Amino acid sequence: GREATAQRFLSKGADIEAKRDDNMKPLPLAGERGHNKMVELLLDKGADVNAQGGHYGNALQAASIHGHQAVVRLL
Repeated sequence: GREATAQRFLSKGADIEAKRDDNMKPLPLAGERGHNKMVELLLDKGADVNAQGGHYGNALQAASIHGHQAVVRLL
């Protein structure tokens, strides 16, 4: 799934803080979409929990706005 793919990219040196064209980083995107396991993986791999980017500021704000309480608790 998503986590296995992300793990492969990260193990090959992918930038965990890489931005998309809209400035969204992986952790805020996972928070916005409520992907608990992806959030756990990114945090375990050292993603910056306070990273700003995208439409909602940081991952906590994105998860909160979208009602993803399990992700909010992780963050």
